[in-house]
Amino acid sequence: MKRVKKAVIPAAGLGTRFLPVTKAMPKEMLPIVDKPTIQYIVEEAIKSGIEDIIIVTGKGKRAIEDHFDNAFELEQNLLSKQKLDLLDKVQAPTKMADIHYIRQKEPKGLGHAIWCARKFIGDEPFAVLLGDDIVESNDPCIEQLIRQYEKTGSSVIGVQTVPELETDRYGIIDPSSNEGRLYEVKNFVEKPSVTEAPSNLAIMGRYVLTPDIFPYLENQEVGAGGEIQLTDAIQRLNQSKGVFAYDFEGTRYDVGEKLGFVLTTLEFALKNSELKTPLVERMKEIVEEHTQIN
Repeated sequence: MKRVKKAVIPAAGLGTRFLPVTKAMPKEMLPIVDKPTIQYIVEEAIKSGIEDIIIVTGKGKRAIEDHFDNAFELEQNLLSKQKLDLLDKVQAPTKMADIHYIRQKEPKGLGHAIWCARKFIGDEPFAVLLGDDIVESNDPCIEQLIRQYEKTGSSVIGVQTVPELETDRYGIIDPSSNEGRLYEVKNFVEKPSVTEAPSNLAIMGRYVLTPDIFPYLENQEVGAGGEIQLTDAIQRLNQSKGVFAYDFEGTRYDVGEKLGFVLTTLEFALKNSELKTPLVERMKEIVEEHTQIN
């Protein structure tokens, strides 16, 4: 069995939920405190043993490439002023892994973005990490899925439970049986209505896939939202070869919509020793001010 050494990070979306800021800035570069969201994703991949990463970009995403590249003038400035802690932070993204880029020329959806990486992946199993989700866990989320792939030899999809009234926001699995956290799956359903959802186990932006997925992506018809949906191709793969789902351990932060992004920023700021005390004090003042107004 081949090891999982490569990862795909789709980053070609238009970021419409965050307009107007994403008109000029990639959504993936929006900061959680002082680090762009995509860096959290790359760090998870590296901690999981991934050696090569391909980021699928689109128009207006050059800032992502710049972030993971050297910044000679900035680095020299920091070095000359002996701001070595800041220099380490600036240089860290450039030393993480071998990062490659390919452009999705048309916004045809997540499934098409994964398909664009097919030549980079070749005939190897690979990880997929979506930038809308940051996962904090003792064992990196993708590493957990890789272990399940090594156990089953099949594609494995990361899931967690969500409130039943939110199932229409996610791909949902219809499980047939389970062994602990590992599920055999009858069906994968893309964003079912609340009344039609077969469970509340939702796909959470982490996948380990075999290269068998590519023929299904190549021939996949347009699905929900007028896009080529990865979930639809996984469902077809499941019907022929079987795909598992794994209820991974860890806290998942939704940074793909405004409220989740704000709450994640606050929670990460509270974990920062320099920010915690002044932030708590100021938040108390803000709450009191708004309570008086209302």
